[in-house]
Amino acid sequence: MHRSFRKSWLLFSLAAASLGSVSCSKDGDGVLLFSIEDDRTLGDQVARQTDSLMRVKPNEYGRLLTRTQNPAAYAALDQVVNKVLDSGKLTYRTEFPWDVKIVEKEDKNAFATPGGHIYVYTGLIKYLDREAELAGVIGHEIAHADRRHTSKQLQNDYGISLLLSLLLGDNPNQLVQIAAGLGQLKFGREFETEADDYSVRYLSGTQYACDGAAGFFIKAQKESPSNQPTFLSTHPDPNNRVAAIQAKAQELNCQNKTQTDTNLINLKNSL
Repeated sequence: MHRSFRKSWLLFSLAAASLGSVSCSKDGDGVLLFSIEDDRTLGDQVARQTDSLMRVKPNEYGRLLTRTQNPAAYAALDQVVNKVLDSGKLTYRTEFPWDVKIVEKEDKNAFATPGGHIYVYTGLIKYLDREAELAGVIGHEIAHADRRHTSKQLQNDYGISLLLSLLLGDNPNQLVQIAAGLGQLKFGREFETEADDYSVRYLSGTQYACDGAAGFFIKAQKESPSNQPTFLSTHPDPNNRVAAIQAKAQELNCQNKTQTDTNLINLKNSL
């Protein structure tokens, strides 16, 4: 009965979309055709599939490090993540589960599912020099979920009809494909600019220098092409982004803060 009602509701949503219905999201952009509940449901499904791929094919997708396997690493990471989440700047702080996971893989990468599941690779963690950089990159990924970029990009890439079928559980093979490619999902310039902007805003409500993400991009720029972070393949154009991040930080007057790297050091030592 519940599934039948859910299917009818989703089909109604699809029909409304075809007639140009606007989004019901808080950000009011009139683009995303999913509800917040759909974001959570799709995100949960993608996260479960992503976790499964990492368990079955760790050599290909990385090995998921669970909290029970390394509580010390998660204790240190949570200290950073929670400061960003509790900055008072998120739109959907209470609506999404906000689950940040560590992936044992040397790729310097991180990505977000719809609904607030974040994956951070050990290669990226070990690459960063300052805790504010970690907070800035995590803030960037939180922004992709909080501003609902991931859902919007998946909608653009796959179409609303297919995504609705995933919500109904009717297309498991496509769910595997989406989960497998999420770490390489490429956002448009508008979404990347907004994620950078909101990373600064989030960090402005924390103890961290709010231009932390700029430090990562500055370091990445200096790398040879063969050693550049995977993150840059899906988050291009670091030159303009550094300038924009620093300009926003200057506007908010939150870039010059006393910094501590204790949690990042503890996190690295635990891996």
